[in-house]
Amino acid sequence: MHSSAVLLIEFGSIILGLGLLGRFAGRFGLSPIPLYLLAGLAFGEGGLLPLGASEEFVATGAEIGVILLLLMLGLEYTAGDLVTNLKSHYPAGLVDCAFNALPGAIAALLMGWGPVAAVVLAGVTWISSSGVIAKVLGDLGRVGNRETPVILSVLVLEDLAMAVYLPIVTALVAGAGLMTGSVTLAIALGAAGLVLFVAVRYGRLISRFVSSDDPEKLLLVVLGLTILVAGVAQQLQVSAAVGAFLVGIALSGEVAEGAHTLLSPLRDLFAAVFFVFFGLHTDPASIPPVLLPALALAVLTALTKIATGYWAARRAGISVKGRWRAGGALVARGEFSIVIAGLAVSAGIEPSLGPLATAYVLILVILGPLTARYTESVATWLARRRNDRQDRRPDVPREASRPAGAEASSVAD
Repeated sequence: MHSSAVLLIEFGSIILGLGLLGRFAGRFGLSPIPLYLLAGLAFGEGGLLPLGASEEFVATGAEIGVILLLLMLGLEYTAGDLVTNLKSHYPAGLVDCAFNALPGAIAALLMGWGPVAAVVLAGVTWISSSGVIAKVLGDLGRVGNRETPVILSVLVLEDLAMAVYLPIVTALVAGAGLMTGSVTLAIALGAAGLVLFVAVRYGRLISRFVSSDDPEKLLLVVLGLTILVAGVAQQLQVSAAVGAFLVGIALSGEVAEGAHTLLSPLRDLFAAVFFVFFGLHTDPASIPPVLLPALALAVLTALTKIATGYWAARRAGISVKGRWRAGGALVARGEFSIVIAGLAVSAGIEPSLGPLATAYVLILVILGPLTARYTESVATWLARRRNDRQDRRPDVPREASRPAGAEASSVAD
């Protein structure tokens, strides 16, 4: 009874604190995500007041939060939109991988961590946080912007790439042989392909099955189906987030609209719990020793992500301001980066990899909402300053533009 009371007190305090932090951030027009993370750091391992009783409950809530974030992202688009985006934007996915995976791999090799750690750190720096970005786009009111489909296409390609990448990393860190690793990869690809095929081919039937005029029944069926598919996907070595996203893709029409309305409050609640949970499991004392390399890597890959988004939006014919917004929105890293680093840490690949990845993600998950909000403004300001300097530059006299020796030649004549 005592432990149950402590759990309720702790979890109630977390929810109340999140509400107050969200209200505080809203007054200044900021995303509350960085405040949620800092709150998790303050009350996690090595923090000011560690929580204990509610840890397992918060962990479950955090996992549901990621699933709901990706489900809501999937509800924004139909299966046809997904296929079209994949066909249209796959070059952006290749550029994204080259620009952002290579810095992580090179950094690991320069630090002498070996090829397996290089593959792991490449994934950490490559994958943007779909959860953070989806929340930020909603907070900034940009879901309907012209550049948003480009952003989501890059995120979709990354999430689908994880269906291939995670089994490979799992096999590498476990030291599995070629045969075992190939079987794991085949199962993962088959499961992801099957879910995608069902979503594209039978999406209308699924929507009909889920549809209900009663909001309560619609909520229960959609939520249950999503968590079930996410669990099965994870059991088959496919990310639960990918499974949830594909369920959202499969639902369309009035069902998608109704589910979006009903699930939005739940998404916001459990997404906030996810960000707090991330902070709770980070020991502040492990960050200072790896802060400088993490900061250098974060700055470099923030710039490469901005370049990726700018290139992808330019290719799609988006205006210059939209290109900068697309680049700034892609900077945040989060849940996938931590999952990837966790695989290596649990296998004992490299002791410093875990703290480095944690510091790196914390920097970018705090920086990400800021770059999403201000990259366009900063780029516009810099362009204006450059134009002003060019306008103030005095005209070069014509005589000064004559080639050297011209005057002497004239005198000699």
